[in-house]
Amino acid sequence: YTSHFIRYICFKQWYQRRVRGVLTLTTLLYIKILIEDNMPSVANERIVQLYPLSNYTFGTKDPQYEKDASVAARFQRMRDEYVTLGTRKTVEGVLLVHEHNLPHILLLQLGTSFFKLPGAEVAPGEDEVECLKKCLTETLGRQGDTIQWGIDELICNWWRPNYEPPQYPYIPPHVTKPKEHRRLFLCRLPERAMFAVPRNYKLVAAPLFELYDNSNGYGPVISTLPQNLSRFSFVYA
Repeated sequence: YTSHFIRYICFKQWYQRRVRGVLTLTTLLYIKILIEDNMPSVANERIVQLYPLSNYTFGTKDPQYEKDASVAARFQRMRDEYVTLGTRKTVEGVLLVHEHNLPHILLLQLGTSFFKLPGAEVAPGEDEVECLKKCLTETLGRQGDTIQWGIDELICNWWRPNYEPPQYPYIPPHVTKPKEHRRLFLCRLPERAMFAVPRNYKLVAAPLFELYDNSNGYGPVISTLPQNLSRFSFVYA
């Protein structure tokens, strides 16, 4: 509508004056205001500093195993706990680095084809951010070493309606009591750090272009991170 309106103003003034290409100062100022009002403000852009993958050192430590031996066992525990705890709350961290000025997300790989973000279940009354910081330290931190996790931005929400794998970035209208609520946070890494990865996992850096629209390889949550991160502007150190 704005472009049509601007063309109308220009044509009307040209027609009235019968002078091709001549615009009054008032019209030019008005066009400038219209354009600026409809352009996104650079000041409102969210800028995120990314450091190269080579800045980080990766060691190993003792294995860390899941609470549940299988997916079926996980859903059964979720069902049992729902009676007393209600909807399960889970927090996960999105750790970003860059390689050759391409954003990469650090993922935990278990086996050959299962990838996940580092995260944990939030205990009743526990602060979400503190829970995630504790989880990141337990999962990737070295003994006696402290990493400053900068967690200050919620990226997205996902809900699990039933005790089944399907999840959605919204609560379906027919669902009044979702069984799990997952919240993904952007985690700012320090410029340099040393990580210790459990021996039963691999820590891989996956580029955004590999994750995009690749739910078969990474699942519906991780494969939509490129879209969710598109509102940020990355600065590469």
